[in-house]
Amino acid sequence: MVAARTDQDHTQRRTVMSVLLLNASYEPLTVVSWKRAMTLVISGRAEMVEQAGDRIIRSAGGAEFPLPHVVRLMTMVTFAGMRAHRSPRFSKAALSARDDRRCQVITCDERGSTVDHLVPRSRGGDTSWENCVLMCPAHNSRKGDKLLHELGWKLKRSPKTPVGAIVLTPARSSEWSRWVAPAVS
Repeated sequence: MVAARTDQDHTQRRTVMSVLLLNASYEPLTVVSWKRAMTLVISGRAEMVEQAGDRIIRSAGGAEFPLPHVVRLMTMVTFAGMRAHRSPRFSKAALSARDDRRCQVITCDERGSTVDHLVPRSRGGDTSWENCVLMCPAHNSRKGDKLLHELGWKLKRSPKTPVGAIVLTPARSSEWSRWVAPAVS
């Protein structure tokens, strides 16, 4: 199967191609590719709950199927600690959602558009939920490879890994808000 092409840029196409997977109880489980979603629907293991507008998928044989937007598993999937151990994959978009798209320096209310490593990579810091925050370009540039306490800066809130939730990126916040509660940090 090949997804119908659009004139949207790559980011928008990739966003459109991701599908929200719900448990049988309509609880959000994860985000899957449109191919995985179609495999689940065609095999009878899931049903399409919402389709992505008028977008279609064409098979090699010429058959047309609506592009899924949200699919629900037909049987309940449970495993011990399912919610407690799941966290979204780290990405700039997910970090932006966690930090409310604002610079995290306590004295600043600018839009956060750059990722800052609290312990700079040059000092052995890693790219993780606990070590990264959004900052405005001015604060990120001024901080450079220094630590917050060296500048006397404080953060609005301590950076933490979101647990047990699908973090809505800006592109998905309105589309999936019916199924996914807003992230609380």
